[in-house]
Amino acid sequence: MSKVLTAAGMAENSGPAMVRAENLVKNYVSGAETLHILKGLNFEIPGGVSAAVSGQSGSGKSTLLNIIGGLDRADSGRVFVGGLEIGSLPENGLSAYRGRRVGFIFQFHYLLKDFTALENVMLPAYISGMKKRDALEKARLLLSDVNLEDRAGHFPSRLSGGECQRVAVARSMINDPDVILADEPTGNLDPRNSALVADLLYRGAEKWGKTLIVVTHDEKVAARAALRFNLEQGLLAEIPGPKRAGSET
Repeated sequence: MSKVLTAAGMAENSGPAMVRAENLVKNYVSGAETLHILKGLNFEIPGGVSAAVSGQSGSGKSTLLNIIGGLDRADSGRVFVGGLEIGSLPENGLSAYRGRRVGFIFQFHYLLKDFTALENVMLPAYISGMKKRDALEKARLLLSDVNLEDRAGHFPSRLSGGECQRVAVARSMINDPDVILADEPTGNLDPRNSALVADLLYRGAEKWGKTLIVVTHDEKVAARAALRFNLEQGLLAEIPGPKRAGSET
């Protein structure tokens, strides 16, 4: 069983655990071979704390994020987000959980090409039942947070890659989720846009009090997190170090 990892002592004003895993196991069967991806992970991440997960390609980083986000299920063990055990939820419960309690950012922005930046941001809130006027107002506020208020009426084809990813950052926060999950959010960007998107992501999570978990190969992006982990051979190890930039409240 792996060590329980927490942010104790690294974020002075952090609250109780927002994300907690107990003996998390995930295997994949490939032909006659069983791949042991996650080998009994135990960890906690307090509310409002940022965490970065690094590791080699194929180490299971995205699998871990997908289990926390309700996109995949563990073979055994339990995951709690805000006190809710997500592994026990039926499919419709998982869908509601993903829509309301988790914000996703992927390596590709996945913006809808026939909708403007503003419409892409507001759409998840509108689908979840928010009045259109309220959803548009909140979307404008979030686009302002990522410095794109002047691009609100532009379609994705008229936005740069960095701008599209900034729209995705704003979209991830529209439903006021408990947790933001970012899987290589700067992986397709040049160094300048990578730094800008990472800055907006961390600052946005801090401003809105969100727990942020980032999977990244980028050392500069990972260094912004209050907590840093390395996933290797199915086990999660904390990377020790001083209190990092972006961890202050």
